[in-house]
Amino acid sequence: MIHITAASRRPGQGANSKSPETVALSVVLPISNADRTPAAASEALATKYDGRAPRYTSYPTALQFTPAVTAETYRRWLSELSPLHPVSLYLHIPFCQRLCWYCGCNTRAVNRREPVRDYVAYLLAELALLEAALPGRLWTKAIHLGGGTPNMLSVDDLGVIFEALRLTFRFKAKVEIAAELDPSILTQEWVRAAAFHGLSRASLGVQNLAPEVQAAVNRPERLVDIARCVCWLREAGVRSVNVDLMYGLPHQTTANTIETIEAMVRLRPERLALFGYAHVPWMKTHQKLIDEAALPGPAERLEQSEAAAERLVAEGYVRIGLDHFALPADDLAQALEAGGLGRNFQGYVTDPDTTLLGLGASAIGQLPQGFVQNAGQELEWRSLIARGELPATRGVALTADDRLRGEIIEQLMCRLKVDLAEVCRRHGRSPLDLAAERARLAPFIDDGLVRELGDVVTVTEVGRPIVRFICTAFDAYFAPQGGRHAKAL
Repeated sequence: MIHITAASRRPGQGANSKSPETVALSVVLPISNADRTPAAASEALATKYDGRAPRYTSYPTALQFTPAVTAETYRRWLSELSPLHPVSLYLHIPFCQRLCWYCGCNTRAVNRREPVRDYVAYLLAELALLEAALPGRLWTKAIHLGGGTPNMLSVDDLGVIFEALRLTFRFKAKVEIAAELDPSILTQEWVRAAAFHGLSRASLGVQNLAPEVQAAVNRPERLVDIARCVCWLREAGVRSVNVDLMYGLPHQTTANTIETIEAMVRLRPERLALFGYAHVPWMKTHQKLIDEAALPGPAERLEQSEAAAERLVAEGYVRIGLDHFALPADDLAQALEAGGLGRNFQGYVTDPDTTLLGLGASAIGQLPQGFVQNAGQELEWRSLIARGELPATRGVALTADDRLRGEIIEQLMCRLKVDLAEVCRRHGRSPLDLAAERARLAPFIDDGLVRELGDVVTVTEVGRPIVRFICTAFDAYFAPQGGRHAKAL
């Protein structure tokens, strides 16, 4: 089996969506053929698995959410929560000063204070509705501000939001408070205010530093500004800094990807995330502003991601799951080592069993009974709150089969390994029930992407980049010809 790394390649080397089943027919030689060069194996992997698959930040995925889960369903689920178990909170802030053309988030560009201030008022009203539905004043151990750009909130906005949160929930002594930040508009005043309210982890959106890439996606960014933001965060006592990077952007190459990586590691962030650009212009119409001819092909995307991963590992970062990296002392790396790593809508997390309550337009919550999502359109979200209703409009209730498959997929996404017999025992099932799913692993096994030893399924390092595709073997809802997911590579 060929182990694909960037070691034998130099930086700078460098269609249509197809399902894995369809593309597999066009490849005769197995990817793991030992007579092939790493570059040829990489090309074959990229060609054969140039298709779409869910990101598996949940199972079932958001495509399975329906209006059958209503506000009343959500209210009942909330009332059944145990006051003994702490929850995590997610607050969605759907505003940016600029609209990045690659963005797949629910956000919009504003240049006035009024829309943000009004949104905060409705957010507080939703919090009051949530409080009325809860069985008591619950503990919280994690709060995440996402978006959009949470640092579009003013210092005063932060104050009223955290005052309301502290009145509604009991804060654990070591509560983790995280925020996603745009370095280009971040100020030292904002950092100090957020730190005063407990900010402990900050995520800076960088993506790529090459001017031609930034121009192609409307994301101008200067290294000096990013470095200044990191200094402000360190000085304010924020203990963990994450940097978000991307591969597969227009005009992006392995060379400028590695140049960006090298600039970032000099800042020594505790974590880095390396996401593949998801080109979905049928869902996000602003992505039509991107020149599709300038997008790297599947083999180039794979080259960029694997070269970046090798560079980060060489710098001492631990590779976590599909697209995260952390220093060994970071909580994420330690959770991986201890077997406590999980995955939810915020990516990889250290508290996988914690209930997540979402506030804000389009925010998603994860409760023991299932998943729930607020109205995605801000006007509908506001209207429901104004009528005194919880703004939940869709979701999915978990079945016993969903829980079994969800655990299998989460373990593969987090650990690249799952003991099917052990998971089945916990769910009162037999590994024999998964015979069809295991049969679907055969092409991956033939290509050296998966190993089976008894009931233990392991994704190899060669298979890591397509772990999402591998997980589809256990997904009862996956439709290969659906075409609504992001590219798996």
